[in-house]
Amino acid sequence: MNAESREIEATRPRRGMGIKRRWMLNSLSVVIVVLLVAVVSFSTFIVSYHYSNMRVSLEQNAVATARAFNGSYTSSYSTYYSYAKSYVENFPDRQRLELEFVNSNGRLIFSSSGVPAGTAVDTQDVADAISSGAVRSWSGRSSDTRERIMSVSCPIQLASGQTVGAVRYVTSLSLVDSRVLILILFATGLGLIVFGFVVLSNRFFIRSIVNPVREINGIAKKIAEGSYGAQIDKEFNDEIGELCDTINEMSTEISKAEKVKNDFIASVSHELRTPLTAIAGWAETVQYMDDRDEIRAASETILKEAKRLTSLVEELLLFTSMDGGRLKLQMEQIDIAAEFEEVVFVYRQTLREKGIQLEYSCADDVPEITGDAERLKQVFYNILDNAAKHGGDGGRIATSITFDGSEVAIRIRDFGNGIPAADLPYVKQKFYKGASSTRGSGIGLAVANEIVELHGGRLDIESNVGEGTAVTIRIPLSLDAENRKRK
Repeated sequence: MNAESREIEATRPRRGMGIKRRWMLNSLSVVIVVLLVAVVSFSTFIVSYHYSNMRVSLEQNAVATARAFNGSYTSSYSTYYSYAKSYVENFPDRQRLELEFVNSNGRLIFSSSGVPAGTAVDTQDVADAISSGAVRSWSGRSSDTRERIMSVSCPIQLASGQTVGAVRYVTSLSLVDSRVLILILFATGLGLIVFGFVVLSNRFFIRSIVNPVREINGIAKKIAEGSYGAQIDKEFNDEIGELCDTINEMSTEISKAEKVKNDFIASVSHELRTPLTAIAGWAETVQYMDDRDEIRAASETILKEAKRLTSLVEELLLFTSMDGGRLKLQMEQIDIAAEFEEVVFVYRQTLREKGIQLEYSCADDVPEITGDAERLKQVFYNILDNAAKHGGDGGRIATSITFDGSEVAIRIRDFGNGIPAADLPYVKQKFYKGASSTRGSGIGLAVANEIVELHGGRLDIESNVGEGTAVTIRIPLSLDAENRKRK
């Protein structure tokens, strides 16, 4: 593999462990550690418990035997010798325990198992018991039989206090070891059962998460590939179900936005094409005109369509700036009544040519406000243009400006067909045109609403089918910077 291939391979995204593997690895690691600790602790306890019980039992026997010898019977070594012989011969538990008596040198005197006298006892418990004068124990493998044993030795003293030997009890650990092993195996088996149950429950739990996530991932890929509106079947009312609801809602909204976008592109294309066609057509026609009046009329048409095209482009640019958060207001004290009156005066002649009467009234107490004059005039033009396009068949548009002590209200009402109740909640949304077939980009009211909100105001729309539509622009006298809507 050359250097370029290795570089490409290094930059290629690698598939990591899936949720299933990560979950099993993380959760089972904890379970394994817990089970190991539990089994080891249980095994340690069992070993300690059984060995301790056996050692205590042997110690009790050794102490009881030594106490019997430490009485008046053991006045001399010969007494000790004869009493030890009698005790061994009559020892009743020789099937379970081995009883031994040793002298002060650690050599065997008598043994219930028949070990010859004089045999040296090589376990440490005997020497320690004789030297310390206290009970001592030992466990390990016998040097003769290699069997695991436990022995306990207790010193025996004459009446004078001289230590003459020790009594020693020995028992095999085979039975205890077998019992301990069985309990450890039982604990291990129980741990394996618990581990298996945890594995099965985790697999079931993971399947209930991974399968819906895979389905969600598949639908998300379809949405990313353009299948807008695709829906996920919701099975559970939990976090996965909430995620399904969110993605379904997102898919629906994307589908709606895609439709609105396509309608907007088609509408804007038509809006741009119409004045461009008129401009191109009249520009081509004017080349063959000789009459100055005809040339002047054609030029006026070209100028009119060019202004219309410029207005549409400016509206689109304004909307783009607004949508990208780049729209800034030049706030200053303005005479809002004068600005609105100027717009009415300019627009009145245009409406008169269309056969629409524009009425205007202004209260005497309208004060100055803090605002951006150019942006507010854009709002007035947009709303008047909407009134002319959608309500012009009523033949009249009524406008007014009033002040209620806290905010200025500019009202523009047409007497056309009105807006259907189903469309009214959405008319201020971007690109929304409803069922209207009237030309327009569908962003005029959205732009107007945005500008008004940037002034801290609101845009109220009232409409009744067959009676017309009234749009009220409400703007406060001043706008606190903290309350200004930021983009």
